[in-house]
Amino acid sequence: MQFFPVHHVEGDFSRGLLLIADHARRDLPPEYGSLGLAAAEFDRHIAYDIGVETMTRSLAHRLGVPAVLGGFSRLLIDPNRGEDDPTLIMRLSDGAVIPGNHPLSEAEREKRLDRFYRPYDKAVAIAIEKIMAATGKPPLVISIHSFTPFWKTRKRPWHVALLWDSDPRAVVPLVQALRSDPALVVGDNEPYDGALRNDTMFRHCVAAGYAHALIEVRQDLIAAPSGAEAWAERLAPMLAAVNARPDMHEVQHFGSRTGPVPAA
Repeated sequence: MQFFPVHHVEGDFSRGLLLIADHARRDLPPEYGSLGLAAAEFDRHIAYDIGVETMTRSLAHRLGVPAVLGGFSRLLIDPNRGEDDPTLIMRLSDGAVIPGNHPLSEAEREKRLDRFYRPYDKAVAIAIEKIMAATGKPPLVISIHSFTPFWKTRKRPWHVALLWDSDPRAVVPLVQALRSDPALVVGDNEPYDGALRNDTMFRHCVAAGYAHALIEVRQDLIAAPSGAEAWAERLAPMLAAVNARPDMHEVQHFGSRTGPVPAA
């Protein structure tokens, strides 16, 4: 199977909504083998966000909007980290030692940035530019992720969660819509805090003042295609309603809880 660092779902840029999935796939180029790991490790969350590719593609088709998906395993390099983040290329992840990532020369680090990380980052930037060219307005950007049902021995009760830094525009109505279903346990910045310096949302949305949200769905709910499709069906009308709000397509700067935001 041919390797691509970025995958695209075609859609109507004039609708003003972009979906992204940083950790959609677990692929590695042939020359990296398995990074020295057993094949079973690539079935785990350390390699990719389980269920996210199917859910993101289904959401994009239901909404008729474009999506940008990372085409490489986060074990190779994590596109949802800043280039200076010490967890950009992990040597140890949830108990798994990654032999292919240690020792790592500066030349190899730069190679991975150039071949994988930066093409994905550029693809997200280009998609945002296409939306602005088509609409004359900023986009609403929604990032799709999944999380494990347990962390070590601790059960995670949330079915879905919204992660964010300081911009409430998309998050508040999405949390309200999800919490209208009494069967759902909805997290707000759970099981992680959405304020992460220089992550994808920071680079493309926080710094620019574009409305955005990161949606985390518990992976056991979307691991099977039927579950991923069901969650796409649930989320699609909510995203459409939020996207229709005028304030989603304005530049508004809310700053960041991680510190000062560089001027555009």
